[in-house]
Amino acid sequence: MKSSASIKSIVIRLLLVTVGMFGFGFALVPLYDMFCDITGLNGKTNAEAFIPLADLIDTSREVTVQFVATNNDYMPWEFKPQVFKMKVHPGEEIETTFYAKNPSSKAMMAQAIPSVSPSRAASYFLKTECFCFNQQQLAAGEAIDMPLKFIVDRDLPGNVSTITLSYTLFDITNGGAITGDSLAIR
Repeated sequence: MKSSASIKSIVIRLLLVTVGMFGFGFALVPLYDMFCDITGLNGKTNAEAFIPLADLIDTSREVTVQFVATNNDYMPWEFKPQVFKMKVHPGEEIETTFYAKNPSSKAMMAQAIPSVSPSRAASYFLKTECFCFNQQQLAAGEAIDMPLKFIVDRDLPGNVSTITLSYTLFDITNGGAITGDSLAIR
């Protein structure tokens, strides 16, 4: 039979392990974000607008940018890019729009979460204005063209000739804000 000191020691160790596991669980999201920022994995884009400098446009190179729009489960909105593919010169500020329509009979709130592939191109895709920076509220039957302005950085590696910008639209009408941190994607 074990002594009460031995049982206390085991209980204390188990409690410390439990507290350590909870602490590690809470640290995973910031650690994951830091890892993605350093490595460029998971196609994370910046959550803030990029302010362009007076860089010259690299007219000797063209990059194809593709746009994809999807709805999360149970999101009834129509959501699509106005242009599905375009050729751009690195350093050039480009403007395009995405179309959204709320066909439901009630006002709804949505949030678009972006992702860039290949993931190594994410840090070179610089958004200067994006509907994804804000939540979008549409009344029943309302439609909107949502602006996107971006620059493909001149330092994009030469072996990247196509970038795909994908948005997933989430219904946040009855919930809190959805952020890249809570989804582990951006």
